[in-house]
Amino acid sequence: MKFKALAIAQAVFKRTWLKTLRRPVALTFSLIQPLMWMLFFGFLFHRYSLDEMPAGIRYLDFLVPGICAMTVLFGASQSGIEFIRDMQTRFLDRVLSTPASKTMIIGGKIAADTSRLIIQAFLVLLLGLALGANLQLSALPLFHMAISLILFGIAFCSLSCWIALKAQSQENMATFVHLVNMPMLFTSTALVPSKQMPDWLANIAQFNPLSLVVNNGREALLFANTPSLQSSILPLFIMATLLFLLSSHTLRTVKLN
Repeated sequence: MKFKALAIAQAVFKRTWLKTLRRPVALTFSLIQPLMWMLFFGFLFHRYSLDEMPAGIRYLDFLVPGICAMTVLFGASQSGIEFIRDMQTRFLDRVLSTPASKTMIIGGKIAADTSRLIIQAFLVLLLGLALGANLQLSALPLFHMAISLILFGIAFCSLSCWIALKAQSQENMATFVHLVNMPMLFTSTALVPSKQMPDWLANIAQFNPLSLVVNNGREALLFANTPSLQSSILPLFIMATLLFLLSSHTLRTVKLN
């Protein structure tokens, strides 16, 4: 039974990747947009002063971890769009009528989406290095950063899938994408240090999960540090677990139009 459940997750994982490669709109959009942000902001603010950072750290160095996390956010927020398409073609109806584990179905999909986002974030990191970012590439801090991005990706892919299952329309999904992405980006430390924000915005940023992921990335890439698991990984793990369970429960109980 265990192997059958894993086979279901593997089949969904493979199907999700194949659909992405055959229709790479989401792939290109969620990758090209962050790359443009890094190019424009990196060169536009290359003289930007980071007073609280040690000497030698430039704005491009500071920006790369933020754009890596931004790439995951933008891609994860579109994860549920595939469910909308499957609803429209009645494919999801047929899948849900089978005895296949609903948890494995959504688990395979989210695993595929998250793996794609981690590859995209890695490509952003390589571009930053190609543009001349001075980054520390130590194994353990990089692994810590990757875990942060994976958990963040799982959390927001799960949230996007939950919204899709509830909304069941592309218009509502588009509203969710626009309402989540930009407010989360501009109320985080992805582009600006918290010490250079207005006090009210800095207070919001410290509770923004994107800020937590960005700060973990900066500790890894700028200082080769690994923050404590309790303060850096545990909150993301709890968020990812709760949102995955929510989306899994919704898939088991959803009534499609």
